[in-house]
Amino acid sequence: MSHAPRTSRMALGLRDALLLAGLPLVAALALPAAFAGGGTRRWFGGRAESQRAEAQAAKDAAAAAFYTLDTAQRDLRISIETIGAVDDSPAARRALADFQAFGLRIDEVSHRYISAVDSHDLDRDDLEASAATRARTELTRAKDELEQVRRELERFGEGLGPLLGKAETQLARVAPAVERARQALLGASEALDGARSEGLSADELAARLAALSPELTRLNQGAGQHGVTGTLERAERVCREAEAIRVEAERLPEKAAEIDRRLVSLRTRAQALTTRAGQVEPVLSELRRRFSAACWQDLQPVPEQAAESVRQAERKLAEARAAREAQRWADATALLSTVRALLNTTDEAVSAAGDRLTRLNAVQKDPQQEIERTRFAIRDAQRLAMAGRTTPDPRHARPLDDSVARLDRAAAALESGRHPDYWHFLTETEAVRETVAGVVGRIREERGAGGR
Repeated sequence: MSHAPRTSRMALGLRDALLLAGLPLVAALALPAAFAGGGTRRWFGGRAESQRAEAQAAKDAAAAAFYTLDTAQRDLRISIETIGAVDDSPAARRALADFQAFGLRIDEVSHRYISAVDSHDLDRDDLEASAATRARTELTRAKDELEQVRRELERFGEGLGPLLGKAETQLARVAPAVERARQALLGASEALDGARSEGLSADELAARLAALSPELTRLNQGAGQHGVTGTLERAERVCREAEAIRVEAERLPEKAAEIDRRLVSLRTRAQALTTRAGQVEPVLSELRRRFSAACWQDLQPVPEQAAESVRQAERKLAEARAAREAQRWADATALLSTVRALLNTTDEAVSAAGDRLTRLNAVQKDPQQEIERTRFAIRDAQRLAMAGRTTPDPRHARPLDDSVARLDRAAAALESGRHPDYWHFLTETEAVRETVAGVVGRIREERGAGGR
């Protein structure tokens, strides 16, 4: 109507003029579109369009710098988390603190970059050249800051090499350790199944294995949650305890058979001791008839004590058998040990009576044999004490001289009375030989030390 027709006429007239001047037809045909709609920016171009392009290029470069910095930060965070999970040294703590400081700087420069992007709409039709210039300047500055922080972050990351290497070495140990723990638990479970297949409940071992279940859960949660050191220690502990359960479960059938054998053996032994205890009284009767009271008084309680010990052993055997039936293996083993101790004590007491009669018979028949045996021990010790010396060491000579006198007194006492105390004589000669053996031991020890 008013402006649009005039514009069209101008465009058509100019097109005709350019055609006459030899301008290519394509350019001439494009002229009406350049004038249409009042859009002078696409027609004139000039400085505003150039500044817009430069600002857009600065925006793209800043975006690339922002992405590169973000990627570097995320990559380095993985390394930092690896170090933090393994290393608690001052150097590692300092590295974590430095990375946190970098995070604050990255947040600052990222905020300035985002603010620069939000502050300038480079797609506006009416963007002025000055606005585009400001946008380019701010975006370029944001890009430079982003790149500067990225370079510093990369240098920081390069300095983490030793810490990261150490951490990765530690981490490499985690997976095998956890797998060994899992296999140990599996082995323990299979061993328990094997024991149960033979009719053994293994409740105690099953409870111990069940108690390891939370530990396996923690192992599965990984070193990231519990730390490498804690995970390795937990894996080793689980492996050790599961292995112990496996070994015990595999030995359970053998242990049950062993307890069964011991029950039979100790029962047989208790019966035999009952018979032997009944033979003590005739031995005591002979001792009383032939020797003085001092030779047998200490043996008087033996028959009664032996009978009581056997009764206690039989009661404990019954308890052990009940524990075996209930598969309380530890209780059964402990009770059998008590039975064995009772029978050993009884055996010694019963044997003592017979041994006493044998020794008294021998010394009564030939006391000189005991005297000569003891004198030989003294003379042997005296020769050792004088070896390499002109005079004996008083520390050795005195106890040996005392031993000679003690033996003489014992022999004299044996010959002086109508009813000799043969048992006192035997205990005296035995005590003398023990004293002499002690002197010999000290001499050899001192000379051995001197030789060294």
